[in-house]
Amino acid sequence: MAARNAFLALLLLPLLSSPLLSRAQESSSFPVNVWPKPTSMSWAEPLMAMPVSSSFRIVGPSGNNPYLVLATQRYTALLFTERYRPIVRPAVNVTAAGDSIHSLTLVVSDLSAPLQDGVDESYVLEILPTGAATVTAATAWGAMHGLETFSQLSWRSASGKLLVAAGVRVEDRPLYQHRGLMLDTGRTYFPVLDILRTIDAMAWNKMNVFHWHITDSQSFPIELPSEPRLAEMGAYGEDMRYTVEDVTRIVEFAMSRGVRVVPEIDGPGHTASWAGAYPEAVSCAGKFWLPDANDWGTRLAAEPGSGQLNPLKSKTYEVVANVINDITTLFPDGFYHAGADEVTPGCWQTDPSIQADIDNGGTLSQLLERYVRAAGYRAIVSSATFYYLDCGHGDFVGNNSVYDDQRSDYDTQGGSWCGPFKTWQRVYDYDIVHGLTAQEAKLVIGGEVALWTEQADATVLDARLWPRASAMAEALWSGNRDAAGVKRYAEATDRLNDWRHRMVGRGVRAEPIQPLWCRTRPGMCNLVR
Repeated sequence: MAARNAFLALLLLPLLSSPLLSRAQESSSFPVNVWPKPTSMSWAEPLMAMPVSSSFRIVGPSGNNPYLVLATQRYTALLFTERYRPIVRPAVNVTAAGDSIHSLTLVVSDLSAPLQDGVDESYVLEILPTGAATVTAATAWGAMHGLETFSQLSWRSASGKLLVAAGVRVEDRPLYQHRGLMLDTGRTYFPVLDILRTIDAMAWNKMNVFHWHITDSQSFPIELPSEPRLAEMGAYGEDMRYTVEDVTRIVEFAMSRGVRVVPEIDGPGHTASWAGAYPEAVSCAGKFWLPDANDWGTRLAAEPGSGQLNPLKSKTYEVVANVINDITTLFPDGFYHAGADEVTPGCWQTDPSIQADIDNGGTLSQLLERYVRAAGYRAIVSSATFYYLDCGHGDFVGNNSVYDDQRSDYDTQGGSWCGPFKTWQRVYDYDIVHGLTAQEAKLVIGGEVALWTEQADATVLDARLWPRASAMAEALWSGNRDAAGVKRYAEATDRLNDWRHRMVGRGVRAEPIQPLWCRTRPGMCNLVR
């Protein structure tokens, strides 16, 4: 992991003497807020806003970072095309028509810092009452976060005038370096545009890792130059594959938003989709996944779609090596997720070659160890109890007689193994280092929300993810407690209502968290006054 840049403190020191802080107050909530909540934000009183000049432009730093150039162009366009009007009209003073903000200047110390795990994402945004606006950052990636914050401090007045908060200072940096979202495209194919929209929303929420669970037992949807038959035989159809060009488009799109793309090719479990191309390398492929419905121990897979790579076959390692080589070539990130979850003993025990190995003293644990030691890559795990966004929608298996009893799931998790549904409050309130020692907590670099897609496709994608993923984004960016150490989910409710409203305006169909009535009557929908 890359260390944070040591010169960050030196970069911020000259700014600490700004006269703005001496007459500004910090607040838990402002008339216009930023999501995720910044580490520190002050707004000078009396609160004021300034019109944005029609000739407004973002002045980039000297030097060239193509991704930051794209970001400045994108945010300039967003500022003028977005028609966001807060649900509750901001009670601020607007300066005279002659005073306006004409530009936002970016100052970046290291334009060449690569987008990688642990890169410095801090920034300082200052919008002076004089109309001078500056984002100062150590890297281009921090500068992008500053641009997003600036965009969220803008809104349209009742008359349609574009305004930006003035007299504002934001000092911001993430609490955790890994703030991810996992999307499963192995069970359900998602068109490229849906993936791009998801990455866009991630960038707005200052999330920085798109964990792409590309393949699973159900399909192998990515075309690989060294192993073309895997997609030819394993994808749902010719129009449901990701080409090399698609991957490049997704990776470059994400890079221009400060989002890393971490690919995952699952194995040795969840590999039934490999069997069409290489039946000799896959054990128990095509067999019914649960031979005895009354004995879970007989299962060949954790869910329908049985098939696991056989660690005893040389063909397995030949194909895996080609797959890993292609994937790590297509994806520039330093992380590769190798899966290795839910390996089912029953599947391997049906394979004659593996059973012979067991009869000669081998064990299933040794088989898995043999496979992983061939892969040699680290994995990232997230919590099903708090961060699985697909949970709570029941089970997807058919012919289930449990429903013959009308009360069979009345007092259970509703047929969902990872139920109940994870509300945004549950996600927000989760402390990812709970129960760990201080030394153990230092090893936690962040977390990921996950959307497994047995019961999700493009029609429900936005609502399953947002704004619940936003809840995790803030908890991992600035924490879920106030300065006194008290959980701040109560004051976060109105802010998340506003943020969800803004995301919908930007084209993401995020689900509502309360009736509009609640936001227009602050506190009236609380459980406790």
